[in-house]
Amino acid sequence: MSTAPAAPAGGGGGGGAGAGGGADTPDSKPSQMFKNCWSCRLLSGGGLILSGAYVFTAARRVMRQGGPTSMGTVAQITFAASLAAWGLVVIADPVGKAQRKT
Repeated sequence: MSTAPAAPAGGGGGGGAGAGGGADTPDSKPSQMFKNCWSCRLLSGGGLILSGAYVFTAARRVMRQGGPTSMGTVAQITFAASLAAWGLVVIADPVGKAQRKT
């Protein structure tokens, strides 16, 4: 069972960014479902946090073995922190909460 909208009668293929236009296009429905799905946000946010922890652990392992702290190691730790922060934002959903208050 598909939830995709039917193609227009006279239309050719290809629905680019300017094909439908408007705020009430069917493309916004999956993003609304993601915002309302607590388990989806928890699973994807948790996955991002755990992947950040994995990258951080890999960077720490190099430093713990006595290797030099290079720019690559610093970049790994920065990337790990950004992954974890992204996971927290996905779980907290601050944009959705701000829109519900108005």
